[in-house]
Amino acid sequence: MSQAVRVRFAPSPTGPLHIGGVRTALYNYLFAKKTGGQFILRIEDTDQNRYVEGAEDYIHQTLKWLGITPDESPWNDKGEVGPYRQSERKEHYAKYAQQLLDDDKAYYAFDTSEELDEMRERLKAARVDTPQYNAITRMQMKNSLTLSKEEVKEKLAAGEPYVIRLKVPRKEEVRLNDKVRGWVMVHSTQIDDKILMKSDGMPTYHLANVVDDHLMGITHVIRGEEWLPSAPLHVLLYQFFGWEDSMPEFAHLPLLLKPDGNGKLSKRDAEKHGFPIFPMEWKDPASGEFLAGFREEGYLPDALLNFLAFLGWNPGNEQEIFSLEQLIDAFTIERIGKAGAKFDIQKAKWFNEQYLKSKPNAELAEYLKKDVEANGIEVSQAKLERIVHALKERVTFPTEFWTQGQYFFLKPDSYDEKVVRKKWNADVDKALSLYADALEKVDHLDAGNAKATFAALLEKEGIGMGKVMQSLRVSITGEAGGPDLMEIIEILGKEEITERIRLALDKLKDQISE
Repeated sequence: MSQAVRVRFAPSPTGPLHIGGVRTALYNYLFAKKTGGQFILRIEDTDQNRYVEGAEDYIHQTLKWLGITPDESPWNDKGEVGPYRQSERKEHYAKYAQQLLDDDKAYYAFDTSEELDEMRERLKAARVDTPQYNAITRMQMKNSLTLSKEEVKEKLAAGEPYVIRLKVPRKEEVRLNDKVRGWVMVHSTQIDDKILMKSDGMPTYHLANVVDDHLMGITHVIRGEEWLPSAPLHVLLYQFFGWEDSMPEFAHLPLLLKPDGNGKLSKRDAEKHGFPIFPMEWKDPASGEFLAGFREEGYLPDALLNFLAFLGWNPGNEQEIFSLEQLIDAFTIERIGKAGAKFDIQKAKWFNEQYLKSKPNAELAEYLKKDVEANGIEVSQAKLERIVHALKERVTFPTEFWTQGQYFFLKPDSYDEKVVRKKWNADVDKALSLYADALEKVDHLDAGNAKATFAALLEKEGIGMGKVMQSLRVSITGEAGGPDLMEIIEILGKEEITERIRLALDKLKDQISE
């Protein structure tokens, strides 16, 4: 690869960043870092009517949280091809739009919205499947191709509203070799004369995108499949500007699909299945509505990145857990598939579980510490670390250290009804009472002698451990299941354990079954 790689992620600040956009940013970042290139962040805010306050900062904070750091962006002064907001680059677009006009590659169009509606209705009546402003219909409309030069000058001088449209060739095949999809060929009759400059003087996405990619030296355009229909139009623009030799290579990423694989993933689908579709929580400034985010739901950034990396790409082997550095090392565009990727939230949870398990107990203890302190409880760091060690194999999200482990801090105020109803009998009452007495005589209680003491007295009394073990757990935690019981006993200590057992025996004395 002779030319230094330069890729860009170019979101629009029209609301919260969709999780599919995060995947696009990630793939661009991975490719840039793998090739020793540059990752550029450009804000595409030419559509001022759709601009949403706070959306750009949301994009910034999302990438910061995930560790996807742009080399050049509106938020640093490292680049030499800025500004990096399209709204601050207006003079560039006007210049290049004029070049297309001068070269007879674009034209002024003065059609009103009513005239455009009439054209569409006329074409519908003629049973045209897709009514378009194109090489045929433009000759029936009010534009600089059908008006005299004098009429055009008069209209411009009078300040009559206009747009600038691309003059698409009537009979030409447009080709591009997409790095994911292979050769894509579209006949120009399928491409309409897209608007390049709007009546407010702002460029449309198509013109601004191509001009900026050229001026910023972008070598590869890696973006979602939804932009594939626009690619032939962009190729035409590169040809018209004489930039074909420096045109970037394209790679259109597969769609993110609903969990069942039937159709594109949407906000409604995410809400239906109870999972977020945005990386971070978002409050709509207009409605005040809160939209859930992966961060607030408890997903770790490295786990989320690992999950997203596998939505459309695979390393070609059985490895699934990749750090960001490992992803950079393994990533290639050639291993991106064409088929849409099912958004399997259960797999996202699995990744989160693996990353939680791999973290040091000291780090996990910090999550639990916040919840413990919020409930007015004081616990040593050492004890917190022992508790998260006991729970880490069973949790999916950091908040579950508290929700699943409250019994480490609070005596149970209720006991699992099913276990009590089925298993709380005279043998249990006798065994637990003897166990509480025996534990008081143990000098140093740990998991090993806690189990040995219980086993010894059960053997002496002729009671099977399987008949009473679950009841012992219920007396201590109130729950039917959980981590290793003897580890819980060691962490809580003999005074707390004996107190809890006797409390349960007293509360449940009327529940003893035959």
